[in-house]
Amino acid sequence: MKFLYTARGKYGPLNDENNTWSRYIQWSRLPQLKELVSLDTGLNEILIDRSRDEEVYRKYLLTDDCHIIDFFTSQVYVMEYMAGVGDFNMLAIVIGPSENCALVQPPGYEFMGYELLDQYYDTSALTNCGGFDETFLPAELNSVGLIDDYHKAYDIRQRLLENNPYEDHADTNVIAVWRHQRNFPAGSCTTDL
Repeated sequence: MKFLYTARGKYGPLNDENNTWSRYIQWSRLPQLKELVSLDTGLNEILIDRSRDEEVYRKYLLTDDCHIIDFFTSQVYVMEYMAGVGDFNMLAIVIGPSENCALVQPPGYEFMGYELLDQYYDTSALTNCGGFDETFLPAELNSVGLIDDYHKAYDIRQRLLENNPYEDHADTNVIAVWRHQRNFPAGSCTTDL
């Protein structure tokens, strides 16, 4: 299993700077959300910017064919980059897992669930497409907007594409997501995990 890493902005009622959380909950029909732990670039922003040190950025950056994907091969790189940055989610991920990831526990991380991210690695089919009720219902997502069950994630992925063959965001990648168990308040991020 190849782990990748990313740092994402938090989105939930406790860090809703733009007062959009209640509108988002209503639009998404996800009242069970306590916060959103997503890889969607519009909802949980990417916090690593290539312009800071593009050579090092590219060294650890993952690419898929022609797509630049903001997932990194080095946990240490992500943690060093985030040193001194405020509250964020440090995530470990596996793209296209071949086993039930709920049983896999990287040190310091807690399994959150499975994300269905479009082929561009930008948009979550689960939480940022307005719903695909013919394939899954909003109530099937957990309290952080992900799918708990491995087999269900792959079943939804298959049915999304079958039911929406001309929708770009329905052609998805199943991605397992773990969140680091430690909070990272401003200035506290170190590589000593």
